[in-house]
Amino acid sequence: MEKHQDIAKALAALGHDSRLAIYRLLVQAGDQGLNVGEIGTHLKIPPSTLAHHLGTLVSAGLVLQDRRGREIYNRADYHAMRKVTGFLTENCCAGVGSP
Repeated sequence: MEKHQDIAKALAALGHDSRLAIYRLLVQAGDQGLNVGEIGTHLKIPPSTLAHHLGTLVSAGLVLQDRRGREIYNRADYHAMRKVTGFLTENCCAGVGSP
């Protein structure tokens, strides 16, 4: 996720209210993650809509999914999150110089 395109895709995925809420919930849940039902219960998002939003977050590289028995658990990819925030804060306050 180091290219500008990858960072832009991640930020675009987070640019929707529901996806941002899902991601923040997964960050809060930690490495254990949450299954789809748990996310839906916390955020009151219908299953089909939730599946679409999770697919977008997975495609953007922000969420990892693990199968545990018959359930799929979702968790934030902290390495990807650090790359996005690192990109945004890289060269912070260094000045821009002359064009």
